Amino acid sequence: MDALDGKYGVIIERNIEVPMRDGTILRADVWRPDFDGEFPVLIERTPYNKGTSSESNLKAGEFYGSHGYVTVVQDVRGRFASDGEFYPFRDDGDGVNQDGFDTVEWVAEQPWSNGKIGTIGGSYSGATQYRMLSTQPPHLVAQFVRQSSADYYDEWVYRGGAFEHGFNVMWTLKHTATNARKLAPDGRENAIYERVNEASNEYPKWLEHSPISPLLPIADLHDWFGEWMDHPNHDDYWEEFSNARSHDRVKVPVHHFGSWFDCFLIGTIRNYEGMRSKAATPQARTGQRMTIGPWVHNPSPGDMREAGEVDFGEQAIVGWFETRLRWFDHWLKGIENGVDSDKPVKLFAMGINKWREFDDWPPIGAKYTPFYLSPGKSGTVNSLNDGVLATEKPDLFGEVFDEYDSDPANPIRSFGGGHLGDNNGPRDQRGYEDNVLTYTTNVLGEPLDVTGPVKAVLHASSSALDTDWVVRITDVHPDGTSMLVCDGILRARFKDSFEKPIALVPHMPMEFVVDLWATSYVFQQGHRLRVAISSSSFPRWGRNWQTGRNNAHETSGIVAHNRVFRDEIRPSHVILPLL
Repeated sequence: MDALDGKYGVIIERNIEVPMRDGTILRADVWRPDFDGEFPVLIERTPYNKGTSSESNLKAGEFYGSHGYVTVVQDVRGRFASDGEFYPFRDDGDGVNQDGFDTVEWVAEQPWSNGKIGTIGGSYSGATQYRMLSTQPPHLVAQFVRQSSADYYDEWVYRGGAFEHGFNVMWTLKHTATNARKLAPDGRENAIYERVNEASNEYPKWLEHSPISPLLPIADLHDWFGEWMDHPNHDDYWEEFSNARSHDRVKVPVHHFGSWFDCFLIGTIRNYEGMRSKAATPQARTGQRMTIGPWVHNPSPGDMREAGEVDFGEQAIVGWFETRLRWFDHWLKGIENGVDSDKPVKLFAMGINKWREFDDWPPIGAKYTPFYLSPGKSGTVNSLNDGVLATEKPDLFGEVFDEYDSDPANPIRSFGGGHLGDNNGPRDQRGYEDNVLTYTTNVLGEPLDVTGPVKAVLHASSSALDTDWVVRITDVHPDGTSMLVCDGILRARFKDSFEKPIALVPHMPMEFVVDLWATSYVFQQGHRLRVAISSSSFPRWGRNWQTGRNNAHETSGIVAHNRVFRDEIRPSHVILPLL
């Protein structure tokens, strides 16, 4: 379908003023059908410049305008054309200011609006959608959210207690640079802009800098990055920014659209699960839908086939405009097109590269099966130990373990995975396995269908007060390729609680559960499955200086001697959901 193959021509109006409850003016661009009448409206609220947002760049306004919708793309508070102060997430939910609510209700009163409002966008524009659900705008009818979070502590700034370093340093520098002139004192706008813009362009240098906080190029311009760093625990500061706490207020159907190799994958899943079970009305609960494909973050419609180093085929491409048009045609126009009878969960199964539909998440019938770190040599990899992975529980008595040193001054580098930096997505890990522990199965005699949540249970110890546990699962091809499937991290002091972390007792074995989030992957006959374990993945996740203190303020640390146990009493393993 041509992007403008609709019934109507389109009128564009720029910088329309939208007043908020505190008098602050936000500004929006509006695309309207070139026809007198009242129409349903789609809203994107973005911090990334309404003129070049993800929806504007895709010409969403032209497409949906030609199909009988008004599209409103608005700069959030304090960004670009909008007035006020920008503080990430703060003013978009149920706080003192409720900019999402106020925008929806302002739009509903306009002469070109029929009062039926939907919202679109992804990433931060997905965050503004989820945030407004806590306020229950009366005229909000449906949402379509691409790749965003349920909890900004655990799915944006930290993961498993470890700082999402690469993403957040890059994001903070880049988006402070675009706002620098607004933040600078009078007379210093150009100098401040040049300083921050240079740092933004050279962000890899700042990834290596210690301490993380203060982040020097922006330290005198705003408080929020420093406050993120001063709150490494999931304390009351983060509760304000939790969408999960208001799932029971949701009154509208939401299509949650995610990716297997996205840093917000678990947010897509948690928001779907929470609203499916807790939403305020039966229609809202049954109206939740979730689609997860084999992409990285923010895939363009023409870039959905390949991710990382894998080509998933033509079948991975989704008609982005058409999928959302069908959703909103049903909920905003009342068209009986089958949206309400679709299976609620649609997942792309990697390995066989097929879409499959399920009645719920996790899929009913998944058998959660432990695969144990076991004795012997696999003969397949030049790692620290070249161990074996098996479904039989080890019967080894005494202390049986593999060990290594974790040096924060010389961390293992990141390569591949669900993040927003370079070299993301599924990538061959062979060049990164020589200095980690690995455990590899025998050759599979039949396909192994892993679909659902994935966890690793490590019985381990450290000589330090804190360390990290990083676990990766890869698909080992007959030619030796070790393709990343999923991964996760746990900062060890958070093993029992993200609210109240506890320092490790040096050298004492303890149980640690590392959340690898989820996947849908069919390991083919003739392949192997591998688990890799280390204690760093930098700069994706920030250095753990292993002192037990706030890593954001540290400049040096200690080398930790870490052990992973695999005996009968302490059987470390991964738990795979097998269909």
